[in-house]
Amino acid sequence: MYSPEHPIPQPPHSAGLAYKGLRAAIDPHAIPSPVEAVELDREKWESEAYTTLPGNHAPLSTTDFVAIDQGNSSPRFLRVSTWNVPSTSRLASDCEIPLAAIIQPLADQDPREEPVPLVETGDLGPMRCGNCRGYINPWCKWVAGGTKWKCNLCTHETEVAPEHFCNLDANFMRLDHLQRPELNKGTVDFSVPEAYWAPHPSPHISPLYEPVVSEPHTGSRKPQPMDYVFVFDVSSESIRSGFTAAACTHLLDLLYPSTEDASTPTCSLLPGSRLCILSIDRTLHFYDLAPHNDRFPPVLVVPDINDVFVPLNTGLFVDPREARDVITKLLSSLGQSEEGLEVREAALGSALISSLAALAGRGGQVVAFAATLPTVGAGALTPPPEETTLYGTDKEKSLFTPRADAWRELGEQCAEQGIGVSIFLGMSQPIDVASIGVVSSMTGGELFFYPRFDPVKDGDVFRSQLWRLLTRTTAYNCTMRVRCSNGLRVSKYYGNFYQNTNTDIQFGTLDADKAVSVLFDHGRTLDEREYAFIQCATLYTTAAGQRRVRVLNLALEVAALAGNVFRFADMDAVVSHMVREEISKLPNQRILAIQESLTENCSAILLAYRKHCAASQAPSQLIIPEAFRALPVYTLAMMKSKPLKGRNVIADVRNYTAHKIMSMGVRTTMQHLYPRLLALHDLRDDAALPNPTTGQIEMPSLMRASHLFMEGHGLYLIGIPITSLQEPVLIDSIIYPDNEELMIIWVGSSVSPQLLKDLFDVDDIFQLDPHLTQLPTLSTRFSAQVRNILAHRYARRGWQPKLLLARQNMDAAEIEFSDMLVEDQNNAAMSYLDYLCLVHKQINAALTSGASLSGGMSFRGTPW
Repeated sequence: MYSPEHPIPQPPHSAGLAYKGLRAAIDPHAIPSPVEAVELDREKWESEAYTTLPGNHAPLSTTDFVAIDQGNSSPRFLRVSTWNVPSTSRLASDCEIPLAAIIQPLADQDPREEPVPLVETGDLGPMRCGNCRGYINPWCKWVAGGTKWKCNLCTHETEVAPEHFCNLDANFMRLDHLQRPELNKGTVDFSVPEAYWAPHPSPHISPLYEPVVSEPHTGSRKPQPMDYVFVFDVSSESIRSGFTAAACTHLLDLLYPSTEDASTPTCSLLPGSRLCILSIDRTLHFYDLAPHNDRFPPVLVVPDINDVFVPLNTGLFVDPREARDVITKLLSSLGQSEEGLEVREAALGSALISSLAALAGRGGQVVAFAATLPTVGAGALTPPPEETTLYGTDKEKSLFTPRADAWRELGEQCAEQGIGVSIFLGMSQPIDVASIGVVSSMTGGELFFYPRFDPVKDGDVFRSQLWRLLTRTTAYNCTMRVRCSNGLRVSKYYGNFYQNTNTDIQFGTLDADKAVSVLFDHGRTLDEREYAFIQCATLYTTAAGQRRVRVLNLALEVAALAGNVFRFADMDAVVSHMVREEISKLPNQRILAIQESLTENCSAILLAYRKHCAASQAPSQLIIPEAFRALPVYTLAMMKSKPLKGRNVIADVRNYTAHKIMSMGVRTTMQHLYPRLLALHDLRDDAALPNPTTGQIEMPSLMRASHLFMEGHGLYLIGIPITSLQEPVLIDSIIYPDNEELMIIWVGSSVSPQLLKDLFDVDDIFQLDPHLTQLPTLSTRFSAQVRNILAHRYARRGWQPKLLLARQNMDAAEIEFSDMLVEDQNNAAMSYLDYLCLVHKQINAALTSGASLSGGMSFRGTPW
């Protein structure tokens, strides 16, 4: 662990809260370190594969591990809050650990892992339980000589169809067991027949649009490759800022990447996919992209933005390979137009309804580029009210709800039609993310946020995020259902989706970066001699047009003792569930109450461990279970996150960040809450350089996120996730780490001129460009090391974060840097040390007085 002899003082602009009252002098180095646990876990699993059989400790989400599927899904797909399920509801209540699962069905795998197997099921479809409709899996049992199978979820025995019959061996296993992935793998894809095709949704009493063609209300949809609608804001705000031009340029580059063979047409979209292009100001513009047009594509203008219809059928959707010339002409000129500079309005709501009408009956993805508050058309909004007067009052909750019901209704109808909506926001004024963003949240889409868009500063990030959106694993027309053993039941779902039944949740689109949290309750006592089971089935259409079901299975040991529940607890899953649960309360509770609830939940878990696992220890001692050593600092980090922090944050920023966190996977959530800090000036000579023998690159160790561990002569990088690259990386490659949106290089005031020369090609701190967005490519070893630390496998996952430079006591970016040091006193909250003392004080009072944390010893009176 890096420990400087001369730490820098805390920056004066870090506004936080001090601990009120007396507390013992505690060495900051002695308190539990979240980085230490991360580094130890990484060292263990770098050279050891993780086998998924029940009874093992899963690697941390921040570790790059290799999982061997032995009948349980990899923790990448399905991670639970404890790998030993409490046997009774009483034990679960005593432990205070939420029984939750974080599910990321389409998560990217490590390239060293075996791909998810695809099982062809023919016209019969996959074998399913005749009672609960659960899918066949490795934990089912075969009875009656193989003519029946016993469901592990509900114990019902189902007849085996003659086509699926196989004899059993002496161990009551099918003779074809090893040849059938669904009988030995925890994660499988089933290719399914017509009975599983997406149904047409029921007609709405008040539809938002006039359909292009008459839509059937019975039957199902034949799976087809995914279609795309791209919507461009061409109002004056978007044109002047360069946002429209940047969107057109980047989309054109990504649709048609350059190749050495110019005679071979290429396109980033999958074969069979079609696209449509709309542009908007106070009217809607539809383009005829038919490839036979040699001139600029004809445009049809729809001035009636309140009664939306699609005026074009033929030529609306085209194959981007066949219509390359037409699309290139349109995108090359769309952002350069000067004609509409006097038009300040943009009817985004009407444009999304037009996109819904164009994709209705089929499904697909809408990608919109917007820079103007939609003050006209469907869902028209007025400028948002002054926010500062609302915080701390009951009206604060209104900042997190849509101000027009049309946006929520639009999200519902898109989700039902299997349409996902992703929106790139490049505005200079508040744009009401609470209203607009609900469409993306309900459809499984995504928001991208560029306040005061600058093509130079934001261009690379913009391009990489658009690239990730178009190339990651994405499905549409998705429905998910989670089933569990008798004795457990699904209580609630948390995430970005649409739910119109108690059992299923729907996504217009679902991609590799999206996850949901599922909370379970006890229905009755579980037998500790048996396993408890969870099965998640996601029915979806691939971007290439195949209808499939991805089934995730998990068998968990059952524990009758609190000690075993805590021993196999998974803090990463608990933290990911807690932050989702609390953010979901924003429309209904004040931020102060949510912060107090977080502290209560944290202290309740630690108090439960003291009562049931360490009761003999003196109440004055702070005893923390090994699995939850870093829970207090992550709880503090939740309160310092942008949606939940105490001091004023623009509502658009709060809502945007809340939207992102609600859909993040476990790994991304942990890295978002506790940014990774690295001392660049302290790198070993061989760190972050390819091994001459293996070609692998070993990343250097991280350090704790606090100014107490920094030095004035140092160079520090924050925001980079933990990664252990398994492939050689080109020195001049661009950085695309796991969904990190911001990285900052902090330069100490007394930094060595040689370090500056080796990394920035300047020898004086005053010569550094504060607006630097990329590191220069230099031939020095230090430059190669730092750029390799930044480098990531761009072609597989992640996108390029924004890179900022912060010189000590000189640049405004240091404020953002200081706020990312979550262990310090900042973000209108305490330091980690003070917060740990507060939690200890509350636990000690509860132990000595016998009061309940949620009763007489409530946190409502704590000093915030």
